[in-house]
Amino acid sequence: MELLSVTMNGGVMPRSEIEGKDNSSEDKSNYKIVLTGDMVYNSMRMWQGANGISPCDGIVSPAYTVLKPKFPISNGYFAALFKSPNLINEFRKNSQGMTSDTWNLKYPQIETIKVCIPSLSEQERIADMLGTLQKRIAKQAQLVDSLKKYKRGLLSFTFEEMSISDDADSTTYLFSEIAQRRKEKYSPGSRVEYPCIELEHIEQGTGRLLGSVSSTTQISIKTVAKTGDVLFGKLRPYLRKFAFAEQDMVCSSEIWAFVPSKYVLPKYLYYLIQTEHFLRVANISSGTKMPRAEWVNIEKESFDIPCIPVQDKIIAVMEAVDKRICASDDTLSLLLKVKEALLQQLFI
Repeated sequence: MELLSVTMNGGVMPRSEIEGKDNSSEDKSNYKIVLTGDMVYNSMRMWQGANGISPCDGIVSPAYTVLKPKFPISNGYFAALFKSPNLINEFRKNSQGMTSDTWNLKYPQIETIKVCIPSLSEQERIADMLGTLQKRIAKQAQLVDSLKKYKRGLLSFTFEEMSISDDADSTTYLFSEIAQRRKEKYSPGSRVEYPCIELEHIEQGTGRLLGSVSSTTQISIKTVAKTGDVLFGKLRPYLRKFAFAEQDMVCSSEIWAFVPSKYVLPKYLYYLIQTEHFLRVANISSGTKMPRAEWVNIEKESFDIPCIPVQDKIIAVMEAVDKRICASDDTLSLLLKVKEALLQQLFI
């Protein structure tokens, strides 16, 4: 029978569809049989919602617990019920262990948890509604992912393929000629207060700033970034942490603030550091567990830079794509909030 796994977001899935190394035991004589419609959960992660209704027959590791219904139920309803905030909180309270790393919810504990369920017909109506909403969320997530892939392709074509064409009106510069790192430091004792941007405040792949802290609360010395600087996360550069400074701010030591030279417009530099060309160079690092971009590699890399009017046109196109991505991403966030609110209201 097919080996199944329980994922945090995808529920029960065939192991063959999940990327990663297969760590299952060769001897599967103790593995548990799962039938379509059974609820499978990870006893060590039940308090985080690691559960799901199995869409197929298969087997799971002995570390999982398999629940089967005693009377007819709506699988879609119970899949949502087991993800609801209130029930997950009950799972957490009934888990045994000293710390969250050891919390464990075995069957004798989950067996005692009481839930109020509606009639089967009501379960099915709720499941249909939530299923329709989930399909809408999946479509929106697919749209956001497609737009991001489109942007990466457009960046590659605009900044790399066009620059090597015979009629390209561009000049080759070293990166150190088109940008320098800002080295001005913000002292903790300074009376001037700026928003302080940490790496976690930069949304991966979009460049949007999700928040900040006050610079006066920071103990360590940070880098001052000025309006028009381009920010790049040098820690694990493959995460695509970049942003454009719309105002003066302070950055953590894990963020570089690039100052554009006269050869590039600030927003053009912002899109340049998002290209695969730049990221390939930034990802060359001597670090292993925690790779960091190294200036010595980046500063000597050459880039083909078009004239200012062409840069203006490229910026206009890329900003339009960014605007579309952000609008689609905001719609996805709204749909997820609607789902969360429904789960809280339906499963009190």
